[in-house]
Amino acid sequence: MLALPLLVPALGAYLAGLFFGFGGWTGWALAIVAATLALAGTRRSSVLVAVALLVGAGATVGASSRSDTAWCADLVARSHAWRVTLDDDAAPGSFVHGQARAGRCAVRASLAVREGRARAGDVVLATGEGVATPSVVRVDGAVVRPSDDRAVLLAWRATLGRAIDRAFAGDAPLARALLIADQSGVDPALRDRYAQAGIVHMLSISGLHVALVAAAVHLVLLALRRRSRTAMLWSIAITATYVAVIGAPAPAVRAGVMLAVMAVSRVAQRPVSAWGALALGAAAPLVHPATALDPGYQLSVAGIASLIASRALARRWIAPRWDGWRAHLANGLLTSVVASLVTAPIVAWNFGMVSLVAPLTNLAAAPVIAVAQPTLFLALVCAPCPPLAAFVAGAAHPMLVALDAVASAGAAMPGAVLQVAPSAAVAVLAAVAAGALVAACVAPFPARSSLVALGAIATALWLPAAPGAPGVVEVHAIDVGQGDAVAIRTPRGRWILVDAGPSWRGGNAGRRAVIPYLRRRGGALEEFILSHPHTDHVGGAATVLRALHPREYLDGAFAGGSDAYAASLVTARDAGVRWHRVHPGDSTVIDGVVLRILAPDSAWMSAMSDPNDASVVVLVRYGAVRFLLMGDAEQPEEAWLLAHAPDALHADVLKVGHHGSNTSSSPAFLDAVQPRVAMVSVGAGNHYGHPNTDVLRALAAHGAIVLRTDRVGTIVARSDGHWLDLRVGDAEWRVRARSSER
Repeated sequence: MLALPLLVPALGAYLAGLFFGFGGWTGWALAIVAATLALAGTRRSSVLVAVALLVGAGATVGASSRSDTAWCADLVARSHAWRVTLDDDAAPGSFVHGQARAGRCAVRASLAVREGRARAGDVVLATGEGVATPSVVRVDGAVVRPSDDRAVLLAWRATLGRAIDRAFAGDAPLARALLIADQSGVDPALRDRYAQAGIVHMLSISGLHVALVAAAVHLVLLALRRRSRTAMLWSIAITATYVAVIGAPAPAVRAGVMLAVMAVSRVAQRPVSAWGALALGAAAPLVHPATALDPGYQLSVAGIASLIASRALARRWIAPRWDGWRAHLANGLLTSVVASLVTAPIVAWNFGMVSLVAPLTNLAAAPVIAVAQPTLFLALVCAPCPPLAAFVAGAAHPMLVALDAVASAGAAMPGAVLQVAPSAAVAVLAAVAAGALVAACVAPFPARSSLVALGAIATALWLPAAPGAPGVVEVHAIDVGQGDAVAIRTPRGRWILVDAGPSWRGGNAGRRAVIPYLRRRGGALEEFILSHPHTDHVGGAATVLRALHPREYLDGAFAGGSDAYAASLVTARDAGVRWHRVHPGDSTVIDGVVLRILAPDSAWMSAMSDPNDASVVVLVRYGAVRFLLMGDAEQPEEAWLLAHAPDALHADVLKVGHHGSNTSSSPAFLDAVQPRVAMVSVGAGNHYGHPNTDVLRALAAHGAIVLRTDRVGTIVARSDGHWLDLRVGDAEWRVRARSSER
């Protein structure tokens, strides 16, 4: 038998190294390599030597790819013209995505189109102002001109999308997601509902969808009296074409490769190990290392591994005891439970939640999707005949309704979902536990693997409560888009959070960004401070309060406010978080970090109609270093501060007021602050025009290093009380704080 068992640990070691390299933990990878080589020397094991070398190779490749990506993004952004392959139709006023090239570099790009038209799949010549953001290159004021080149597969995918829109009408967004991996039109509330029910993976093209399409094509060909061998080869060819046309997402490629391996094995009458087929199907990171970071790829590989493992466990547990429908039901439930446990670390890391009802909802949804997916594909095949396509799409509608009913019922169950956001260390331990669980399922003697899984889980549960501290104070301007969320980490590793970012239909920055950010770094949230009740500052507050349970909620208590503000107050009451109204001069000390409230004054605030001018202004001191957090304070409140607390305003780091608007940062105020670093929390391409160019020039004229979250992502300033260390992305540098020179 061609089992290829060594492919599995070999690929696993390489993937582990990639994760360390991409995560910036190359030092830890080298330590693991050294320890493994030492163990290999004592045991004289060539397998351990190979594992160590593969971990080291993966870490090197991951670190190199990470560095190359950042370098390419900067290079492409500094160009003045690009060749961009469009994913979407472009027209004046549209915001489209694609891949931009400059020299040897190709990176993802977003274009704010000012002039020109083009279709999806066109290769256009684009000019404009390039800006490197953490994830893509943004081109503002883009002028696009079509060239003679065209990406045929992308164009076909766009054509299929238009055919789906015509055939499926109101079901088109869901059909697009299930057929061509386009989730852009899916309602965020629907996506959240599926995530809470534990079946969000069914909204994206995965190995399950591809396998169902391949099986349906194979059955149709057999019904047309084609020989089994011919039908199998044709189904693989059609499936491969389908995978290519939809953009070759990593899970679909994995499924396609596995199906091809199994087909060749049957034709050649040479049995192949399921583990070997999985390793070959999951080998995409050998060609494109960044594939390893794709949640779809991770879930696909983990899901198939759990499927193979659960079958091995079923042969030992279920087959000797039951048969018939009882065995079928037990097999389905066992598979669902094992898959939910094995994929839980990936879901928790990427989505911030774990569905506790996933074993039941997956069991209920599996037969629905098994019928729905081939029907959807048949409607797509019938696209050249619109009436027939619409008829088949109508037949698929009840199945889509049934799938959504499963999601709705699962999400509505009490305690259906557990909101989590593990630290990197906890996520690694959970992944070790998941791997050990798979090993225990397939091992004839599972005791050792089970002990490893239990030990990893116990350590993961203990770790968040373990003492730990960075030894310095850190101020993190978290990238939450157009809004504010500033987190202060004390020398003992505890957090103070000022604002919680915006909310939107179906979600908020608290759940999406703030909670994962804090939890992954460990440490309890001691205090939450709200600058003012505008939604871009308080939108994520209720979620944060509910999940992280700070000791206090400090608030300026502006009369009136948004629904999100009211929700935060109700949540604080229900969660037992003590609410406190702040006044100028209030001060508290947490682990040596002094927080002093400078504004707002209650008498001043009573005459204000705009919550911005009632912003809570916080001065943070550690040693000789000072951080001034302005919320959305505008020039009237700045004038009040200059009149009532002029000596308290000088600071090394200024969180610029009102996202850099020209309503804030007056010349007199900047003269008083004299910041060394200016942090501007702002969303890319926001329609307010923030930050204002004159404000940025004024900050620079005062000698400040200006850092913007829309361009560099999250900004971190660290201090030992004398020096400032700044970190944005992969870049780190040190500046001497002005306060320490006074």
